[in-house]
Amino acid sequence: MDFKEAIIKELKKHVKLKEIPLEVPPDQAMGDFSFPCFVLAKEWKKSPNDIAEELEGMLKIPDGIREIEAKGPYLNFFVKKDELSKDVLKEVLTKKEKFGEGKKNHKHYLLEFFHGNTHKGVHIGHIRNMCLGSALANVMETAGYDIKRINYQGDIGPHVVKCLWGLKHTKKRPPSKDRMLWLGEIYIAAKKKIKDSKKLQAEIKEMTTKLYAGDKELNKKWKETRKWCLDEYEDFYKDFGVKFDKFYFESTAEKAGVKLAHDLVKKKIAKEDDGAIIIDFKDEVLGVFVLVTKEGYALYSAKDLGLAMQKIKDFKKIDKSVHVVGKEQELHFKQLFKTFELMKIDKKIPSHHMIYELVMLPEGKMSSRDGNVVLYPELRDKLYEAAKEEVTKRHKDWSAKRIDESATNIAFAGLKFGMVARENQRVMVFDWEKALDFEGDTGPYIQYAHARICSILRKWGKPVKKDIDYSLLEEEEEVALIKLMEDYPNVVAKAADDMRVHTLAHHLLAMARKLNEFYHVRQIIKEDEGFRDARLVLISAVKQVLENGLELLGINAPEEM
Repeated sequence: MDFKEAIIKELKKHVKLKEIPLEVPPDQAMGDFSFPCFVLAKEWKKSPNDIAEELEGMLKIPDGIREIEAKGPYLNFFVKKDELSKDVLKEVLTKKEKFGEGKKNHKHYLLEFFHGNTHKGVHIGHIRNMCLGSALANVMETAGYDIKRINYQGDIGPHVVKCLWGLKHTKKRPPSKDRMLWLGEIYIAAKKKIKDSKKLQAEIKEMTTKLYAGDKELNKKWKETRKWCLDEYEDFYKDFGVKFDKFYFESTAEKAGVKLAHDLVKKKIAKEDDGAIIIDFKDEVLGVFVLVTKEGYALYSAKDLGLAMQKIKDFKKIDKSVHVVGKEQELHFKQLFKTFELMKIDKKIPSHHMIYELVMLPEGKMSSRDGNVVLYPELRDKLYEAAKEEVTKRHKDWSAKRIDESATNIAFAGLKFGMVARENQRVMVFDWEKALDFEGDTGPYIQYAHARICSILRKWGKPVKKDIDYSLLEEEEEVALIKLMEDYPNVVAKAADDMRVHTLAHHLLAMARKLNEFYHVRQIIKEDEGFRDARLVLISAVKQVLENGLELLGINAPEEM
């Protein structure tokens, strides 16, 4: 039964509002739903308190509602707890992994995320992008959107040229594995060497022109090293459980971008300026958008125009093209989207920049340009070793394989949850010690709640009865858990519509916390038969919802830890 809908239906018989603003009170003693009567004060020309009392006398008690009570300026509705429990628990345990899924809404979204550059190491900032983009894709797909996961990678440009220059001048031989990491080190060393030398900077310019012109020897080395990186990215995607529907590369968007820039000059949208091609928006905010350098090669701006045309060609319907990119590119995307308007393609590719902020360590800001970043292999290994130490301490009798699996699950839970649990538009400080805390606001904390339920069910060792007395689930912690489960599909839907996956992360944390409160004050297996059976059904449903939610965030729900 949809209790909220039943209340809204009854209110609409007496209240002329397009939308009925029902709220959930902060305290169960104040009801399950609340109608703020302030919204009627102007129309009814009465105080909210008087309106609440008048409405209390007018309304018929809807099905599933136990009581209606006027309390100050609010009209509070109390749900019949046994009906609430029965409806929610049956729905969860019937739908199982499909609980939380929304109806197809036929909205086609391209979700472009990760954007890992070849010839560079993957650092902690890329990880936040990957975790946010992947979780958002999962959440939106579950909510009913048609999602295409897009990965647009920088495989050509100044950073590649500097890396190739560094390779040419190094005596080091490439390793048999982790070659992308090695190339990143070559790039950083080359960048530092070139930085203060005009002669070397001139060499880089000449080399860049050669690469874009298709120099045979340079292109051979570029293709070879590019393949090293793309092969290693495949392993990285497996680590994160991500599959992309379409890959685009700057190298394929570049020529189209240059051609488009010249076309925009002909259409008087862009103009030549000292040999370069620019769009002067004559706007203090948007400023000048440089498309092509005076040497004739495309910048990100022109390549993004080429990418947009490729997307339009490849996808018949695009309701929105979402770019998951850091805040430092905010001006770039404002300029790009304004250019789409001038080109009159903005309706063909409605676009949105989903901003995320910097990732910092407790010791401060990092910079890939300066080389003082935490690279993915280092981060992964550090988290894994810390998790392994904890698992080994707790389970001295486990095999090495079992310890490895558990440590890997915990390490990735700490990493992924840490990256998505903070609002994406806020700077995030990632502390790997706190990320693995079994008692903090972390992924492992939620995993542990799930594993604890599994342990109780194993200890019970029998099928959980389906025919229970739902009226027995009336304690505050039990009702709170049931309400959190009831709200889970709404949380998923809203997280998808608002593109704010941290709200789902917080909801799962709230469930795990409430579950721990429940454990501390209530017995399960040692209870009388009726309470025992009802509570076994309750925790089975909680287990399912935690599992579903963790999966959307890309996190495993282990049965033991």
